[in-house]
Amino acid sequence: MELILWRHAEAEDSFPDMSRVLTAKGEQQAKKMATWLKRHLPPDTKILVSPARRTQQTASTLGMEFTTLDSLAPGTPPTAILEAADWPRGNGTVLVVGHQPTLGMAAAYALSGKPQYWSVKKGAIWWISSRVRVHEDQAVLRVTISPDFL
Repeated sequence: MELILWRHAEAEDSFPDMSRVLTAKGEQQAKKMATWLKRHLPPDTKILVSPARRTQQTASTLGMEFTTLDSLAPGTPPTAILEAADWPRGNGTVLVVGHQPTLGMAAAYALSGKPQYWSVKKGAIWWISSRVRVHEDQAVLRVTISPDFL
């Protein structure tokens, strides 16, 4: 299984939180990352997105269909992300567009088995693979990249 965690790009500081929109810089970050992702995503990638406006805008830059899940809203526990993606036993590729600190905690849990506070930069992705070797589940960090490196 392939799990890609994509943090929404830079958003305005405003209220209510669910209505925050991307800044001009955030729009550019999202477009850069979307261009990179489109070159690397398998065509059957399942895309799951938080209902917050900034995540919807970030995901929309891909130009691909996605599913909005209330369970991915800000403040959700990291286990909700992993359950929605069916990590680690699911099939195919799942891209989750969400929020900090939940994404960082989900990445930590997927890679180390411990819910730690890891930071995912705005607009960045973490691409993690699961595999079974010698009857043991393993996680492999394939890519972590932020828009400023593209």
